[in-house]
Amino acid sequence: MDILSAIISGLVGTIAISVVMAVAPMMGMPKMDIVGLLSTMFGKPNRFLGWMMHMMMGVVFALIYAFLWSVGIGTPNWLFGLIFGAVHWLIVGLIMGMIPLMHAGIKSGDVDPPGLWMTNQGGKMAFLGGLMGHMIFGLIVALVYALI
Repeated sequence: MDILSAIISGLVGTIAISVVMAVAPMMGMPKMDIVGLLSTMFGKPNRFLGWMMHMMMGVVFALIYAFLWSVGIGTPNWLFGLIFGAVHWLIVGLIMGMIPLMHAGIKSGDVDPPGLWMTNQGGKMAFLGGLMGHMIFGLIVALVYALI
């Protein structure tokens, strides 16, 4: 496992999914502002903190992908990038349903809970948009990791 390559690929993949989220409303998808959600996690909105948490999570997931590849679960190619991204979304989407338990902004009523797979933010289209974004993340992580 190459830790530096995983970190770099995680940062590049996070930038890619962030671009997808930024343009999603232009493609008829709901607004997917994970940075905004994270920025209110501990109270007052702090977009810088939201961005840092988002980038950190991208790196952590890329490290998990790289670890799995290093122990023989798939390989860093386009197919396993897409598969890992889809599985990643299915797991993270479940966690989204638990965010109200630890999110200060949701507990105070200042932020709406995202719901499972962010479906409170846009129903089926939010689910599909999140799936598409995470598959792009997985694809980019796999291809950049393999390239480095």
